[in-house]
Amino acid sequence: MARACDILIFGSGSFAQRIACDLAATATEPIALGLAGRNAARLNWIATAARARAHMFGRPLRLATYAVDLGVTGAAETLLAKLEPGVVVQAASQQGGAVIAAGGTAWGRLVAEGGLSATAVFQALLSARVAGAMRELALQGQLINCCFPDVVNGILQGMGLPVLCGIGNISILAHAFAGSLAAADPAPDLKLLCHYQAIAAWRRPRVERTGPAPRVWLDGREIDDVFARFTSVQLTPEPVIDISGASGVPLLLALAKGGAWRGHVPGPAGLPGGYPVVLAAGKLDLDLPAGLARADAVAWNARFEAENGLFIAADGRAEFRGRLRERLAAESPALAAGFHVADLEAVAADFRELRDRLLARPA
Repeated sequence: MARACDILIFGSGSFAQRIACDLAATATEPIALGLAGRNAARLNWIATAARARAHMFGRPLRLATYAVDLGVTGAAETLLAKLEPGVVVQAASQQGGAVIAAGGTAWGRLVAEGGLSATAVFQALLSARVAGAMRELALQGQLINCCFPDVVNGILQGMGLPVLCGIGNISILAHAFAGSLAAADPAPDLKLLCHYQAIAAWRRPRVERTGPAPRVWLDGREIDDVFARFTSVQLTPEPVIDISGASGVPLLLALAKGGAWRGHVPGPAGLPGGYPVVLAAGKLDLDLPAGLARADAVAWNARFEAENGLFIAADGRAEFRGRLRERLAAESPALAAGFHVADLEAVAADFRELRDRLLARPA
């Protein structure tokens, strides 16, 4: 018997729109898609666009929308209990991704100078509510967290909440690099280790690219000239949703229909950063290059937030590090001291007060 909802997307922003529209254009088997959010106008537009794309490409997609406000207690539980979706895609956030290119306010300056982990509690809050609802209902479906998964998935894991992985981030460069190699015959097998902090260089002009690079293997051999080899790859300063949102679609289709898939994802099982993975029989495992130990791969990714960002310790303590801690301490020493992931709701309220204050102040 067909599910009432194979894939349920929470959110009505650009990221959710890209996923829904690309599902509508690429599904080869019947898919029941649900869109849930509080912005009725946006939900209606995404539904209209996705249905139109399903028709123009002749795809077997059924779509329904659901009004839900994740800020209301019990809202996620009610909808999830009703639909029992096979895959839950959480793309609703209290901090828009456009902050990476925004300027002019003290909040934008703090994020630009301290890093995106300044926004982590806002990215984690709604995802934790959805994951908590899934745990309480003992749902068998898989949770994909789209909100800053390199860091947030570690927060969810520390809270004992279920999360399979994220989408975007590492897969932005994985697909961009693979696309630049596609003309080769045969195209080499490509695997990456990549933390989100290693993506920023490709947002800058070629001559200005410095800083950490992802680790890249071609046909099993690690290369040492990543910047030179992929100099033609150019990202935009703003979120590259046309790659990042789209990147999750093959994985979602495979999960929904029990298929196999191989690729790259951020935050698998709550791990920091991004990794090559393989999906088989509904189980997602790391697919590391030969000779690379799991512990070494995790340590390489973990060092980014340990040096500058939000480091999640094994005991659930979230510690701000490096420049981010310094910038936060200048505005709120109490918040810069860190928090335990179990206190996420209270900490988010304190961060909201800080953000409101900084948004009202010019940079």
